[in-house]
Amino acid sequence: MTVTRRAVLGAAGAGGLVTAGAAFQAPGAWAREADAEERGQGRAVIGRARGDRLHVVSFNIRMDAGAAPGTPDSWTDRRPVLARFLARERPTVLGVQEALYHQVKQVDADLPKGYDWIGLGREGGGRGEFMGIYYDADRLEPLDFDHFWLSDTPNVIGSASWGNSVIRMTTWVRFLDRRTEREFIHVNTHFDHQSENARQRSAALVAERVAGFGADVPVVLTGDFNTPAGTSESYRLLVTDGGLVDTWDAGRRVTRDWGTFPGYEDPVPGGDRIDWVLAGGPVEVLRVAINTYRENGRYPSDHAPVQAEIRLG
Repeated sequence: MTVTRRAVLGAAGAGGLVTAGAAFQAPGAWAREADAEERGQGRAVIGRARGDRLHVVSFNIRMDAGAAPGTPDSWTDRRPVLARFLARERPTVLGVQEALYHQVKQVDADLPKGYDWIGLGREGGGRGEFMGIYYDADRLEPLDFDHFWLSDTPNVIGSASWGNSVIRMTTWVRFLDRRTEREFIHVNTHFDHQSENARQRSAALVAERVAGFGADVPVVLTGDFNTPAGTSESYRLLVTDGGLVDTWDAGRRVTRDWGTFPGYEDPVPGGDRIDWVLAGGPVEVLRVAINTYRENGRYPSDHAPVQAEIRLG
């Protein structure tokens, strides 16, 4: 379906979100195949974008907390699984959350040849976690980028003012797709995990900034929002009132509706989706996935990546 802010606001006013009629199919052969793929077998769930399509991925890769090798949280053990996931799925743009500077560089080294990245530590420079955006540099050209902090002083590096003890920020990049000569903006963020007030204020600020790009500019918003899709106030501010579309409700689902925070445990069908890919402006959403990829029980992160295949209108 085609996503436009006008269409979304009209649908919201009519009592619901815009959804695609064939967004979810009953389990069958496709579901069994997706199950196998999510466990590290078979083909990519979405894979490298072809033609005029773009493959957008949001992934909280979990910070390197120094966990011992052999434990589920060990970055040493998770890193090669993440590298093989990325080599298989080949996103056009990838928004990561929680990445420390050494992880940012390692993911860059592990991605297939031809990728680059833009980001900044939330405490400034290489300090703190990055909301880094990786992109297929053979296809995309960054035209502009910036960062802002989720606070009353969004242009002040490292600022926090809404009750959150952790600094939170957003990175965005305006890209030119050389293949189609079209432009779009990728926004990547991470909302607070403790303060509901901070999450709501963050949602309002991000919605305002996205609206400032203009209704005719295609936008994708990736992030760990630390609050459930569909029921939370942050979701309402961004989607129901904010004019963005939840791609999970707009494209053909090629995986089950897994919760996106399995915490290294078995994924839960119908669990909370706290990681989203939202879209605004002239964007057509084609396929969507919540990928529980693992190898011999080893996950690349405590979160599951969220994927969307789109086409710019």
